[in-house]
Amino acid sequence: MFIDYVEIDVAAGNGGHGCISFHREKFVPKGGPDGGDGGRGGDVIAVADSNLSTLLDFRYHRSYRAESGNPGGGALKTGRSADPEILRVPVGTLIKEKETGQIIADLDAPDGRVVLARGGKGGHGNDYYKTAVNQTPRKAQDGFPGEKKKLSLELKLLADVGLVGLPNAGKSTILATFSAARPKIADYPFTTLIPNLGIVPLREYKTCVMADIPGLIEGASEGKGLGHQFLRHIQRTRLLVYVIDINELDIDETRRVLQRELEEFDPSLIGKPSVTVITKIDLLPESDLKDISKLLPSDYIYISAVAHKGDAQFLQSIEGKLDQLRA
Repeated sequence: MFIDYVEIDVAAGNGGHGCISFHREKFVPKGGPDGGDGGRGGDVIAVADSNLSTLLDFRYHRSYRAESGNPGGGALKTGRSADPEILRVPVGTLIKEKETGQIIADLDAPDGRVVLARGGKGGHGNDYYKTAVNQTPRKAQDGFPGEKKKLSLELKLLADVGLVGLPNAGKSTILATFSAARPKIADYPFTTLIPNLGIVPLREYKTCVMADIPGLIEGASEGKGLGHQFLRHIQRTRLLVYVIDINELDIDETRRVLQRELEEFDPSLIGKPSVTVITKIDLLPESDLKDISKLLPSDYIYISAVAHKGDAQFLQSIEGKLDQLRA
């Protein structure tokens, strides 16, 4: 199951209490204070794991607490500090404070890590309070409490290319044709309910990661259809591919609808480099296709993923755009 948003509670461990103790051994009946400090409480740490692709585990386990530090001991023994509680999350996870919306971390690289809640410091033992005036202090400090936070985890897929289009525009067919990914494909809207990723070979030793984003409808930026649930995944793509069915009554207007929804959700999306692809050209006679292409911008690409028409031009265009971005 693909889960891309969860809310969790985290609590770091408390610090261990300081110890009240006095040195006692044969022939030293009145030894000085030797109470040690308490150990530090465990931190709660998030680590980006490239082997994970969903936040599913956090859906059923929403509370995480690190252990507290051990108390100090006699003979100036410091209590053992607690081990951290490690939360493994998919690469591309955005972590925010739930109440304020403040971003704590954007774990967009494998093995990236961040401390979500810091463990409390251990309290001082009575040896710490020894002075020239008071050489037998009978007090110790309690350990400090660990941090507690309510967090939201939001997964945004990372991809080189994001396929954007209306439902049933042919995005899943493109991904299945050009990569080894096998998204569900059917002739009705909203077949794709979760984002799918595939590795697309551009030429020998050169590939890109392509994401099939569930179809957008007018009003998606306001949450209609699958709306906000998947628009955020487009924010992590480097190149947008507008996928439009050639049977649309007004192809340019369809493209404007897609752009408008992206811009209203996040204005920066409209500035991303893009390619416009017209799909399902195998459904029209060659003469009709020529007439339609004369009315549209010259940089539009025409393909049929099923009939393998326009494959080379499609991949060359994507490769060229990605090369420009890398440069």
